[in-house]
Formats: sequence, C-alpha cells, structure tokens
Amino acid sequence: METAARTKYLHTLSNITTRGAVSTGNATARLLLNGDAELSADNTTTAQLSGPGGDTLITKYRLTFDGNGLGATGAGEVGYASYESFLNTPVLITHVGGDDDVQVTLYARAEHDAGNVANAGAYSATQTLTVSWVGP
Repeated sequence: METAARTKYLHTLSNITTRGAVSTGNATARLLLNGDAELSADNTTTAQLSGPGGDTLITKYRLTFDGNGLGATGAGEVGYASYESFLNTPVLITHVGGDDDVQVTLYARAEHDAGNVANAGAYSATQTLTVSWVGP
C-alpha cells in the first residue's frame, strides 16, 4: 500500500547580486514513521526556478536526515543534484525501533547559467517530495 504525505513550506532565497553568486536556503520537516519509507521528488520544470520573461536559474536540491538508518531512523545524505535528476532513484528511509520520527531537511541552490545572466526579478519553484511507506 502506498500512502503519500505532503507538507508545504515557503522559503525565500537571498538575492543573487553578481554573475557568479550562489543563493541557498533550506526547510525542515519532521516525518513520523512506524516502518521504512521511500522519499521521491518532482523532476518536472515546476521544480526549476523560473522568473521574468521565462528566464530560469540553475536549480539544485539536496537532502539531509537527523539519523542515518543505522542507529537512528533516517538515511544517508543525498548530495546536490539538478532539479531534473534529484531523487530519480528514491531514497530509502530506514526505520529503527524506538525512533519513530526523522527530521528531513531539503536544501535549494540557485545560480546563473555561466553563459547567461537571467533577468532581475522574482523567481519561484515548487519542489514536491512524496513519502511512500514500504516496510513493516
């Protein structure tokens, strides 16, 4: 049986003021688990930062957990990946008895394409993470 959980967070990244600047931010959610789960991501253009005139920014995401699945419920860190390949293979969150929650932190990273500076203005993206329960 697959059950999905969603939590919505609004986060504002700092302005990118120079060609080579990078802006990052993060949001954390707490998942309550009584079994193993998989976490997957939206890899559509909805997850890419887009703004005025249809310009886009290089958009990458990463995940960390407060446990590694060995001594505490969690998973290994998922390094930065482009929005279109982030969690192409879902990450397994391993439940450890007696630890029924995990803090999941999603990091977002934005930067200009090296050969093209995007228009000034507000950019937005929506990254949807889906939790599917898979184990006892």
